[in-house]
Amino acid sequence: MSENHERAMMEMEATHGATLATLQEEHTRTIKNLKMAHEQQKKSMEEEFEKLRLSLQDQVDTLTFQNRALRDRAKRFEEALRRSTDEQMDALAPYQHIEEDLKSLKEVLEMKNQQIHQQELKISELEKMAQKNVMLEERIQVLQQQNENLKDRIDRNLAMSRQLSEENANLQVNVEKESNEKKRLSRTNEELLWRLQSGELSPRMSPTQSPLHRPASSPVSPSRQQPFPR
Repeated sequence: MSENHERAMMEMEATHGATLATLQEEHTRTIKNLKMAHEQQKKSMEEEFEKLRLSLQDQVDTLTFQNRALRDRAKRFEEALRRSTDEQMDALAPYQHIEEDLKSLKEVLEMKNQQIHQQELKISELEKMAQKNVMLEERIQVLQQQNENLKDRIDRNLAMSRQLSEENANLQVNVEKESNEKKRLSRTNEELLWRLQSGELSPRMSPTQSPLHRPASSPVSPSRQQPFPR
């Protein structure tokens, strides 16, 4: 029984250790994959965000410059309109096609506004992805905390398993002691029964009054011994 129990405990510890190692490897691999994917996605998002920011900044600078030039032209046009001399008329000559230019510039501004709107949508998507990135980081922290809790539970289970193994070993020792005591009592009972059957010990005689326990100076005669009742 002790060998079977010890073998079973060893098999259980080996199985438990293998399961623990497998769980730890899977958890470590999952955390590593999540971190790698997170870092790659974060790096890609940062690069894309920087490209979009630079592109938007260039577009904003271009539109700002064009808007400023248009305002300057409009201001010069207004100033030219206030004049009524021939010089003023000559000054108006370069602005004969101002309406067409304004219309064309308005179309360009409309197209740039659409592009800016699209870039704003992309920036909004990037902000959502950044928020998702923060959530992934929080999830990784939660998984790491769960991993620590799992390690603590495994350590407690191992300690409990060792304690149960020690208690079981002590129980086996006590069982063996009780078994030896029962065997000794059985042998004593068999000896007493044999003495009763052989007539050496009377049913009314205590074990200390048997011929084996009496002093040698007072032997018992065969005539005084009572036969064993059948």
